Amino acid sequence: MARSEELSVTHQGPEEQVNAVGGTAVERRWLVLLLSIGAGFLLTVVWSAEFVDKTIGGNVARTVLGHDPEAPISGAMAGIAFAFTSGLAGTFTACNIAAFGAVAPLLGAAGSRWGRLVQSLKPLGWMSLGMLVVSAVYGAVVGIVGTSMPQFSQAETIPGVLSGRSVQSMVAFGIVGLAMLYMGLSALGFVRDPFLRLHSRFPYAQTVFMGALIGGFLIGRPYPLFRQLFRDAAESGNPLYGAAAFMLQSVGNIAIMAVIFIVLSVASGPRLQMWMTKPGRAAVFMAVTLIVAGAFTFLYWDVRLLARREIIPWYPIAPWAA
Repeated sequence: MARSEELSVTHQGPEEQVNAVGGTAVERRWLVLLLSIGAGFLLTVVWSAEFVDKTIGGNVARTVLGHDPEAPISGAMAGIAFAFTSGLAGTFTACNIAAFGAVAPLLGAAGSRWGRLVQSLKPLGWMSLGMLVVSAVYGAVVGIVGTSMPQFSQAETIPGVLSGRSVQSMVAFGIVGLAMLYMGLSALGFVRDPFLRLHSRFPYAQTVFMGALIGGFLIGRPYPLFRQLFRDAAESGNPLYGAAAFMLQSVGNIAIMAVIFIVLSVASGPRLQMWMTKPGRAAVFMAVTLIVAGAFTFLYWDVRLLARREIIPWYPIAPWAA
C-alpha cells in the first residue's frame, strides 16, 4: 500500500475534511469517487466470464499442464502442479481482478534500481503472508470437512433460486468488495483510516490485511478449475494437502501481477516517485485502484449475480458478456 502513516486529516470545514499526502488536501474527491465507482460498474457490464475463464484461463492451463485441465487429478503431486497452474490461469478472472487493486498502490518506491527492487519485495512479502495464512487455514478446513460445504456441490443452478454455493460466493466477495471500498474511501478522507493506530507500530498492517482479502477469494471462488481443485482437496480428507494446494493456488493467482509490479517498480521507480510527489496524487492513486476494484467485486458478485439468477429483474450486461 502507499504508506498510510503518511496520510493525515486536514480540517477545512465539514465538506472539505479530506485525507492528504504531505499535509495537502486531496482535491475534487467527490469527482474521484464517482468516476472510480463508475469505472468499476462499467467493468461489470462488459466483463465476459466465458471468455476469461475458458478462453484465457483454459488455454493457459492446457498449455502449462500439457493436457486437458478438466481431466481428473491423479495423486498429490499432480494436485500440487494443478493448484499453481489453475491459480496462474485464473489471474484475470472476475474472482481475482480485485487483486490488481491490492497490488497497484504498492508502487512508488524511490532510490537506486537495486534499492527499489528490495523495497518492492517488502510489501509484496507482507501481502503474501496475509494471503498464505488465510489460504492455508481454509485449505486445511476443506481437507477436513470440505465434502459437506456448499462449494463441493455440483448441482445445476435454478432460475429464481440462490444455491448455497452462490450464497457463499456473494458473502465472501461482498465482504472483500466492501472492505476495499472502505479503504478507498479512507484514502480520500470520507471515513477514518481503520489502521491508523497500528501504523506507528506496524506500518504494513494494511498490506497484510489486503493479502488476507486475496486469500479470502478462495472462500467464495466459483472458477471451474478451482472448484475442481476444491473437490480434490475435500475428497482427499488430508488437511495438509488442502493447505498446500490452496496456498499454491493463491501464489499462482498473484504471480503475474507480482512480476509486473516488480518490473514497474524497478524500471520506472524514479519517474513514478516524482509523479507521486505532487500533493494528493499518492492518496488518489491508492483510492482509485481500491474503489474501482471494490465496486467491481461487490457489483459483479452481489448485484449482477442476482440478476443472472433472475432474483432481480435486470442488470445491464454487454451482448458479448450475457
